[in-house]
Amino acid sequence: MNKQGPKWLTKLLVALAAVGFGLQAPLANQASPNATPIVAQAAKHHRHRSQTDAQLAQLDYQGSQIIDVNNGQPTFSQKDLDTSHGAWQKYGSLDSLNRATSANALLNKSLMPTTEREPLTINPTGWHNKRIASGYLYNRSHLIGYQLTGQNNNWKNLITGTRSLNDPSMTRYEDVVADYLKANPQAYVRYQVTPVFRGNERLARGVHMQAQSVGSNAISYNVYIFNVQDGVKLNYQDGTSKVTKSARTTQQKASPAVANQSASTSSASTQNNQETVYITATGHRYHFDPNCRGLSNAKSVTSIPLSQAQAEGYTKCGFE
Repeated sequence: MNKQGPKWLTKLLVALAAVGFGLQAPLANQASPNATPIVAQAAKHHRHRSQTDAQLAQLDYQGSQIIDVNNGQPTFSQKDLDTSHGAWQKYGSLDSLNRATSANALLNKSLMPTTEREPLTINPTGWHNKRIASGYLYNRSHLIGYQLTGQNNNWKNLITGTRSLNDPSMTRYEDVVADYLKANPQAYVRYQVTPVFRGNERLARGVHMQAQSVGSNAISYNVYIFNVQDGVKLNYQDGTSKVTKSARTTQQKASPAVANQSASTSSASTQNNQETVYITATGHRYHFDPNCRGLSNAKSVTSIPLSQAQAEGYTKCGFE
C-alpha cells in the first residue's frame, strides 16, 4: 500500500477540507443577524457585538449620544439580583490615575437621601471647566445620581461629564428609577454605572448604565452614553476643550441685532450668575423663587449661588 494511503481516501480528505473551509470563510465575514443596535448606530465598522467596556471605549461618537448595549437588555445574573441582604451600594477603588472605576447598588427607597445636598467641591480627573454659550461645559457627574443614594463628595462616585451627558442624558435614566422606587417603597432595582476611559485618558469617553427591577421588568435598560457636547471639541487626554469652527461660524453669521442681544445676554448672565437660587435635598433643579410650586413638597430648601448650582449640574426648574 502507498504510505500516503489509497488515492480515493486522499481525494476524499481533500474534498472535505475544501468544503469545510468554504463553509467557514463566509460566516467569518458576515455580520451577525443578531447584531445589537450599538453596532448599527455607533460603529458600523465593528462586525462583532460591542458589549464589554473595553470595546465600548473604542467607539467614536457618530451622532447618537445614547445607544443600546446588548439590545438594551441588562446582563445581571440571578446572584446579582439577590435581595436577601437588603439594599446596598458599593463603589470601586480609584485606579492608578485617580479615575473612578465603577458604581454598583441594589437600590431601594431606603437608600434615597433625606438630608440636604452638600455643595460639590472635588475636581475629578479631566476637570477643565469653562463657560460656553449654553452655560458651563462640565458638571461633576455622579455615577449613581444623588437622588438615588445621597452621595455627595465621594471621589469614587464622581467623574467629569459634559452638561449634555449629565442632564438630560443620565438624568432621564435616573429619574425613571427614582420615580419607580418612590411609588414602590418595597421594590429593588439592581443598578450599575461604569465610566468608560480609553487608555490613560483622564476624561471618560462615556458611561455604561444598566438597571433591572427585581421580580419585574418595570425597569430594564442597558445603554452607553457618549461624553460629548454639541459645538465643542473635547481633548479626552486631559479634559481641555475648544469651541468648534462650525459653532463659531454660526454665531458670526447671526444678524447684528441678534449678536448685540447675545452680548447683552452674556453680560447679564455674568451678573445673574451671582443670584441666589434654591435647591432641595433630593432634587436636581434650581429655583429662583423660594415659593415655586416645584418646592411645595420639599422637606427642606437650601439657597446657593446660581453659578454653583449650574457647576454642580442642577438645571432650571420647568415651572419658572
